[in-house]
Amino acid sequence: MDAYRGGWIEIIAGGMFSGKSEELIRRVRRSHIARQRVQVFKPIIDDRFSVEEVVSRDERRLKAIPVATSAELLSRVEIGVQVIGIDEVQFFDIGIVDVCMQLADAGLRVIAAGLDQDFLRRPFGPMPALLSVAEEVVKMHAVCVRCSGSAHYSQRIAGGESQVEVGDSSYEARCRSCYEPYRAAGEGPSDPVQLTIPKN
Repeated sequence: MDAYRGGWIEIIAGGMFSGKSEELIRRVRRSHIARQRVQVFKPIIDDRFSVEEVVSRDERRLKAIPVATSAELLSRVEIGVQVIGIDEVQFFDIGIVDVCMQLADAGLRVIAAGLDQDFLRRPFGPMPALLSVAEEVVKMHAVCVRCSGSAHYSQRIAGGESQVEVGDSSYEARCRSCYEPYRAAGEGPSDPVQLTIPKN
């Protein structure tokens, strides 16, 4: 990674099961080794493995502060912190883009990981805007459960039509060839329900 002067934003993007949280943890731990002051945040909605930890699927763990909004995240950033980690950034409100910009402009390194597409392959939440303002973007890929190829899509296999369905058992990693449009059991084609997050 090139050294940037002042602050910057790094985005770790990709589908489910691609190792995004694992990569976030790896980068944050390197900062710890360098004796930099670090804070890690996660959306309070993500309580799959732990409420107060970022947990990768290979059981790596990192202490994190659960927050409900981008404004709360900003209010809890401590003086003297040099690196900010954010997991599951797609679940935050659009204000997270301005928060990341403010932090980077103030000289902090911001590392954010999240899904860039939902189960219908649409851009997810604030991710498109974050990708456009980041100095560095890394696209992670999983292994397709059907053909073992490189998988970029989160295939929903159970649950409803809402955009947010937290839980690994409802998804599989699929490549472009193996991806199939999802329809909830007993339902015909319909527009998915959008997650509504209050603006700050």
